[in-house]
Amino acid sequence: QVQVVESGGGLVQPGGSLRLSCAATGITFRYYDMGWYRQAPGKERELVATIRRGGSADYADSVKGRFTISRDNTKITVDLQMNSLKPEDTAVYYCNAHGAFGREYWGQGTQVTVSS
Repeated sequence: QVQVVESGGGLVQPGGSLRLSCAATGITFRYYDMGWYRQAPGKERELVATIRRGGSADYADSVKGRFTISRDNTKITVDLQMNSLKPEDTAVYYCNAHGAFGREYWGQGTQVTVSS
């Protein structure tokens, strides 16, 4: 059974930092591209960052220079370090595992709220 579980969300003040973590079990983790998406109220889900099997990463323009995605194939986790947070980063953040043959799995999401 595949499980994708996020953790680490919460309330933080503008300018603060949070680290999200995602554990993916039931898949051969090293063969999957991993990503973080977010969805704010009234908006569509958007890609925040992705890290491929080989370790290369891409970021949405809105988070470049502030967010860092990393993966540990031994611990089967993918993390998102978020610095210099802004109110517009407020959203539910979702972890995504994307593999071959259209295999795709989502976590349940974790709330990130940036507010003073």
